[in-house]
Amino acid sequence: QVQLVESGGGLVQPGGSLRLSCAVSAFSLESYSIAWFRQAPGKAREGVSCDRAIDGGAYYANAVKGRFTVSRDNAKKTVYLQMNDLKPEDTGVYYCAADSSRWRCALISYPYDSWGQGTQVTVSS
Repeated sequence: QVQLVESGGGLVQPGGSLRLSCAVSAFSLESYSIAWFRQAPGKAREGVSCDRAIDGGAYYANAVKGRFTVSRDNAKKTVYLQMNDLKPEDTGVYYCAADSSRWRCALISYPYDSWGQGTQVTVSS
């Protein structure tokens, strides 16, 4: 397992932007596909985006397509989630997770065996 630490959450008005970071303590970030999940109060955790290690392929939940962008800097061992045009329904705790399969990019929880502690994102006026 690796350790992941999220940062960059906060309070933002609707229409605003935030960039989340996920710092990964691994020998090589290139060995891991990374996903972002979120959990709103009273709701189940849902997959938001994933970044596939083998080729940089990215996938997004329908609710965030066109607004969120995932990227990685392997040298810095950090994965980012750029969130634009934020909506109140984007509010929740955002988690990053690591999958040791470089070929897989899933928006469901089971492939991921390492998780961060989460960072709170609140979208409110």
